[in-house]
Amino acid sequence: MDKVFLDVLNFIFISAAIYFSIASICIVFGKRSKRSSTQNNLAFDELASDKSATDYTKLPQLKSYQTRDGKRLPYRHYDAKSDKVVVFLHGSGWHSQYLFPLTDFLSSEGLAQVYTPDLRGHGQAPERRGDVDYIDQLEDDLADFIELIKTEHPDCKLIVAGHSSGGGLAVRFAGSRYGKRVDAYVLLSPYLKYNAPIMRPNSGGWAAPHTLRIVGLTMLNNIGIHQFDYVIAIDFNMPQEFRNGTETLSYTHRLNTAFAPRNYKQDLCAITQPLLVLVGTADEAFIAEQFEPVFSQYTSAQVTLLPDVTHMGVVVNPAVRPILRQWFENLHV
Repeated sequence: MDKVFLDVLNFIFISAAIYFSIASICIVFGKRSKRSSTQNNLAFDELASDKSATDYTKLPQLKSYQTRDGKRLPYRHYDAKSDKVVVFLHGSGWHSQYLFPLTDFLSSEGLAQVYTPDLRGHGQAPERRGDVDYIDQLEDDLADFIELIKTEHPDCKLIVAGHSSGGGLAVRFAGSRYGKRVDAYVLLSPYLKYNAPIMRPNSGGWAAPHTLRIVGLTMLNNIGIHQFDYVIAIDFNMPQEFRNGTETLSYTHRLNTAFAPRNYKQDLCAITQPLLVLVGTADEAFIAEQFEPVFSQYTSAQVTLLPDVTHMGVVVNPAVRPILRQWFENLHV
């Protein structure tokens, strides 16, 4: 018995040593993916005011709300005479400003009031750019924000919308313990997972993940070790001419993980509320034709493809608006 016991201990020790060695090597030596010369990145020029006819000087002023950890996070409020309230989540790398053309449309047309938070780690002056305190913190922040909104609008129909990684966060939120606090979801070109059928390599040149490092950190997370989650796990390729100092070009592992579905298949299965998914056929990051077959496997959704609309165009292109108008006008929850 003593020999068996010692053999088992020896096996466990050797296995643990190998496991930690592999994880450590991945974390230390993992480099970011190289951008392919055939990847053209996202069409950021569509967000420029001279291309989108957008006057960003009309942006609502930033306000702030308090989260459960006592911190104050910024948001904008687009008022409207409507019992529908939308919390619209921005994508990776920037903040809620670029959502203005669409959120202004929804509010000015009386389709919904809109709130656009600058998620923790993003915005004009975050406490720690590109980082959060723990992996589930964006969900907790969003839940706190929703509680504030419901206090101010107790009888509202609450919709969570998200673009790109913001759509991924919306899917993650839907699969969390908070998901049923929402009456409906709207996803614009939502991110699901790096290897989901909808993905183009490295999101069409936008993302440069430190793949081996992510593997090593995930290995440690799987056994409850989070001490190294502060390590940078992904970088973003925003062209220099579109930077103004408020961009967020790198994420730690914990923020990168927080901004994506936990398990997109399970999270989508959790969505029983009305769900609208919009994606352009010219999306540089995702394969538009794969959205309907992927979503239909796990949930009931209206998936609409927008001809010749790009990844950023799904926010600023006027072709999006009639579809949103019809969906909001017909939404009964």
